[in-house]
Amino acid sequence: MPTRTSRTAWNGTLQDGSGQVELTSSGTGTFEVSFPKRAAEEAGGTTSPEELIAAAHSSCYAMQLSALIGEAGGTPQSLDVTASVTLGPDNPGFKLTGIKLVVRGEVDGLDAAGFAKVAQAAKESCPVSKALTGVEITLDAALE
Repeated sequence: MPTRTSRTAWNGTLQDGSGQVELTSSGTGTFEVSFPKRAAEEAGGTTSPEELIAAAHSSCYAMQLSALIGEAGGTPQSLDVTASVTLGPDNPGFKLTGIKLVVRGEVDGLDAAGFAKVAQAAKESCPVSKALTGVEITLDAALE
């Protein structure tokens, strides 16, 4: 399996500095980062480690759930997955205080109980979920 790479170039102090995070392996983009905008309610056109983790988690979870639906005899027509990652204080510094996964699916061949079962299994077996075991991950899963 391949290794994927990102790179961040940072200039200045935490409060006054800023950087650019580059998705190096794919070459699909470079995004601005800054701590004051990371800690603010409004992102103001910059991304953050939490948003990047949310992107990684929602996409990984969607892939894992799709696979498990197939293994359970269902066929996913569409999955809409949102991951919300929260940053909070720690001593010292900060930590991720929670991740909320919300999934709504259109699935043939599974009822609500079957979907809930595979949704939970996907949460537990998704590689990104496994990497984030130190953070509480909650799940809200339902068929549409």
